[in-house]
Amino acid sequence: MPTARVPQSILALVVATAAVLVVMPDARAAVGFEVQSLDGSGNNLFRPAQGQVGTSYSRVAAARYADGRGQPVTGPNSRYVSNRVFNDAHQNIFSEHRVTQWGWTWGQFLDHTFGLAAGGTESAPIPFNAADPLEQFVDTAGGIPFTRDRAATGTGVTNPRQAVNTVSSYIDAWAVYGGTPQRLEWLRDGPVDNNMANNAATLMMPGNYLPRRDARGNAAAAPAMDVDGRLIGNSGAAVTAGDVRANENVALTATHTLFAREHNRIARSLPASLSAEDRFQIARRIVVAEQQYITYNEFLPVMGVNLPAYTGYKPSTDTTLSNEFATVGYRAHSQIHGEFTAETQASRYTSAQLDAFRAQGLEVEVDGADVAITVPLNVGFFNPGLLPALGLGPLMTSLSESQYRNDEMIDNQLRSVLFQVPVPGNPTCLDGPTLPACFRGVVDLGAIDIERSRDHGMPSYNQMRQAYGLPPKTSFRAITGESTDTFPSGTGVDNPNSLDFLSTADINGSPTVVGEADGSTSGVRRSTVAARLRAVYGSVDNVDAFVGMIAEPHVTGSEFGELQRAIWTRQFQALRDGDRFFYGNDLGLSWIRDQFGVDFHTTLAQVIARNTDTPAADINPNVFLVPDDDLPAATCRVTYAVTTSWTGNFQVELGITNLTGAPVNGWTVQWQFANGQAVTLGWNGTFSQSGPTTTVRNASWNATLAPGATLSGVGFNASFDNVTNPIPPNITLNGRRCAVS
Repeated sequence: MPTARVPQSILALVVATAAVLVVMPDARAAVGFEVQSLDGSGNNLFRPAQGQVGTSYSRVAAARYADGRGQPVTGPNSRYVSNRVFNDAHQNIFSEHRVTQWGWTWGQFLDHTFGLAAGGTESAPIPFNAADPLEQFVDTAGGIPFTRDRAATGTGVTNPRQAVNTVSSYIDAWAVYGGTPQRLEWLRDGPVDNNMANNAATLMMPGNYLPRRDARGNAAAAPAMDVDGRLIGNSGAAVTAGDVRANENVALTATHTLFAREHNRIARSLPASLSAEDRFQIARRIVVAEQQYITYNEFLPVMGVNLPAYTGYKPSTDTTLSNEFATVGYRAHSQIHGEFTAETQASRYTSAQLDAFRAQGLEVEVDGADVAITVPLNVGFFNPGLLPALGLGPLMTSLSESQYRNDEMIDNQLRSVLFQVPVPGNPTCLDGPTLPACFRGVVDLGAIDIERSRDHGMPSYNQMRQAYGLPPKTSFRAITGESTDTFPSGTGVDNPNSLDFLSTADINGSPTVVGEADGSTSGVRRSTVAARLRAVYGSVDNVDAFVGMIAEPHVTGSEFGELQRAIWTRQFQALRDGDRFFYGNDLGLSWIRDQFGVDFHTTLAQVIARNTDTPAADINPNVFLVPDDDLPAATCRVTYAVTTSWTGNFQVELGITNLTGAPVNGWTVQWQFANGQAVTLGWNGTFSQSGPTTTVRNASWNATLAPGATLSGVGFNASFDNVTNPIPPNITLNGRRCAVS
């Protein structure tokens, strides 16, 4: 999910952070809890600089450079790899676990909270071969732009080169508040006079949207923000937020806006008798906890990341973001769908507004009182003015569609024309097979992911597997789980027909029409990924870590293969266990609840309903999951009801419904717990558990489920950590997907 680099214009600010914190007069809060620093310092009392801005990324494996110091290893041309491995041939393949576009959007919001490598100045463009038989795009820029990240001071000369993280390594709502008092003072209502004490409790939001850089008159004096594409030459129109990347795409801008509104909602709900600083810090403490809670209670479970139970804060745990996580494991760009479709009342917009949307390249379909507005991802790049035009509510609900399957394929909006501005006069060619006609330059995020891995000295795929405790793969078939690594007759690695889709299927495994825009969650191509990997790399030991990782088959119940899940599991456990301000460690949260009735336990759906004009009834309770009613009919339904809980334990009653027209003779229900829950007692079924995977089989007296029948009375007691206990997002009956409620 990381995409942008830190502009040189703000590197000096990052380096000077410690001095800045001393210069600005502090506003003192009289709240009943310790106020968390902005830059991550002091979180760990034994190692105060751990996770602080300007810290080098840690490493799980040894650095891998050609000269042992900083020269990137050589490998196949990354655009060549991209054209053969990442190329989706315009076929949409969606999440097999019904994860919505909130999966990648929330992932990017988190990424912009805890990771951003310091950009450098060493240009190393990726060669572009116009004669490649698999190349469909035109490049007139002389290569795909790529700049190496800056080396940490004192590295890369006589020792391995390291990279610098310019944000804090904590889930601390950095994206909302930023990491310096200067940025925060500009973002808060009130004067900008280097005195936080006279600021209001609220964040500045003209018209209830993020402020533009020119909101205070002089855009040049505003905090630095990354600009590209449509904002080049018009940086004053960029919105300003805690993180410099808030303008990258309209979904990200919307999420920044949502949590700025949430901060203001909380601040305004607090007693006026409190000082502005007290109200600000209480609201900030809750927003930080909300971001953490949504991450561990909703986001990670639907992505299929299973953590052990939380056992309390561990000061010995190092939260520092690992290079492997930031540079390889967290790059889930294949999940990003190439468009958003907002469906709302046509009366929200005038005819002139709808015409303006069409002129930008949006697809507008009016159906009576309703309108569907589809935003191609390219139009959403660095186009923050699109958000207030569409409205925050409609944009939020547009993310309820399924995201792409997390696999080796990357949409061309990212793989070929990232942040590019289309040629004028052709607004209807912004997606699908006609996309190449819109552009004259190539920016390939997949190729950049490969180059960034080499830039940062990442180990090979097999070396990285071993670093995470996984055995190396000995064949390309073992990497992908496919049956062959040879091309069929009449095709080959340089033949475009090797990428053809022969068949596709939906979430239930039923056939779909190849080439259709919606509905497919799997597909079979003329050649296997294993065959293309073998032709590109020759040996499994030469495979780039990023490429091998996303080519792996998914672990049961997860959006990830073995390696990517291992990387996420290790990092998110560290971010939880090593954060003194993690919600499970409390630090003021109980005091806020007891004093003011404000609680951080919330879902993302509830945050959206509280801060937009979209009613809660129109939002799926878990926005990270596509509603079952929007999917092909499931063959079963399981109700999972937590009926009671007590310290360290909870009780669940299950209802199992056969939705088919045939009886089920003998049943097995299975799910995965996300946070170390363990069944201690079960009834009316035979329960077993292996790690997070929990299985219940029928008893002798309830083995048959008649068509349309519901079996009730099956239940269990289980232990949990008193911190996180989400409903399992995916439950199966005899291996088939069930609707879950």
